[in-house]
Amino acid sequence: MSAVPPAQTPDEAAVWDALRKVLDPEVGENVVDLGLVYRVVCSPGKAAIEMTMTSPACPLGDVITDDVTRQVRAACPEAHDVEVSFVFDPPWTPERMSETARRRFGW
Repeated sequence: MSAVPPAQTPDEAAVWDALRKVLDPEVGENVVDLGLVYRVVCSPGKAAIEMTMTSPACPLGDVITDDVTRQVRAACPEAHDVEVSFVFDPPWTPERMSETARRRFGW
């Protein structure tokens, strides 16, 4: 009988790069530059992403969750489990945006 190989840990930098491909459909900017991603934690076989929306009432949470899952799995096949958690503390503010995104929106 052969042993089951241990699950590999996804590369955190690859997860962040994958998240840069996820666009907020309302504004057409990626969720990283918008400052919506608060934390990425990788463990064997899993990538856990803690993020927020610009508003708790945003109706596109499911769309963004599906895109996050799809992009992370494509970039990190070892991430069998992609967990997306939405948090609203601290609340999102435009100060969380990258300088590039702020310039794009004229802020």
